[in-house]
Amino acid sequence: MFKLSEIKELIKLVDQTSVQEIEIENEGSRLMIRKPNKTENVLVTSAPQQVYVPTAPAAAPAAVSAPAAPESAPAPETAAPKADDASLHKIVSPMVGTFYSAPSPGAAPYVEVGSKVTEKSVVCIVEAMKLMNPIEAEVKGEIVEVLVENGQLVEYGQPLFVVRRG
Repeated sequence: MFKLSEIKELIKLVDQTSVQEIEIENEGSRLMIRKPNKTENVLVTSAPQQVYVPTAPAAAPAAVSAPAAPESAPAPETAAPKADDASLHKIVSPMVGTFYSAPSPGAAPYVEVGSKVTEKSVVCIVEAMKLMNPIEAEVKGEIVEVLVENGQLVEYGQPLFVVRRG
C-alpha cells in the first residue's frame, strides 16, 4: 500500500517533468498518476479503491476517497434546452464525490424537472469522504434538466442541473 506522503511526492515529481503518465506496482497495490489537462483531475488508483486528487497551481493536493463505481449512463434527455440560452444556469458540483438526488434511499428526490427552486433550495447531496454536502440551487427558477443519475460519481465543476432563471 502506498503512503499519502509518497503519493504526494510522486505527484510533485511528475508535475515537474515532461512525463505525462506513470504506473507503479508495489506489494500488490497499483498506482497510476496521469498529468492532467487543464480541465482534468489526476486519477490515482490502487486496488480496490480509487482516489481522486484534484490539482491546483501552488496548492497541496487534497485526497478524496470513493469506492470504485461503474459509470452510469447519462439521464435521458427531455426536450433539451438550447445551450446558448442566456436565461439558463448550470448548477455544477463544487467537489468530487457521489451524487445523491434524495436525502435518503427510498425518499423523494429534492428536485425533478419542473421543480421551482430559490437560491437557497437544496437540489442534491454530494458525498465526499463520508461527508454529506448539500448543494444549493444558487439561482431562482425552474429545473429544466437533470444531468446526472442518483449514485453517480461526479467531478469538480461537472454540471448537475440546468435551471431556467425566473
